[in-house]
Amino acid sequence: MNDESLRLLSLAERAATQRLDDALRAKGSGIDQWRILSLLVEQGGCPMNVVAEHALLLAPKLSKLVDRMVSANLVFRRADEQDRRRVLIFASTRGRQALAEWDTAAAEVQDQLREILGPDAGLLDDLLRRLSNGLGADAAAFDPLVAEDR
Repeated sequence: MNDESLRLLSLAERAATQRLDDALRAKGSGIDQWRILSLLVEQGGCPMNVVAEHALLLAPKLSKLVDRMVSANLVFRRADEQDRRRVLIFASTRGRQALAEWDTAAAEVQDQLREILGPDAGLLDDLLRRLSNGLGADAAAFDPLVAEDR
């Protein structure tokens, strides 16, 4: 991989993210809200640290976003029955309904990307997963907040 490959990877990520964000914003969401609700509908109640990791957000930003989502009745908080000190976040009925609409917008973008890639779409998924897993072990080296904790 050379400098141009890294630049192209960044450009493709930015373009795909922008296209997804535009599609979701047209439906009243953003990528972060969509990621959060996707996780909560799939997994059920989750603690904030799990949600933060899935949504690729730092805790302060996630906390503010979850507060807004609670105010919009998209999610709700409840004490964990196993550990009353821990708070779990759940998707509300309204959140599930919103997610269904947002998933439709996201699926349209995914279809566009599959159309661009043609038969190589599955290959790209495999390569990105391999790259992500390979870099995951060294992610702390790229995250100054994680590096401070060492």
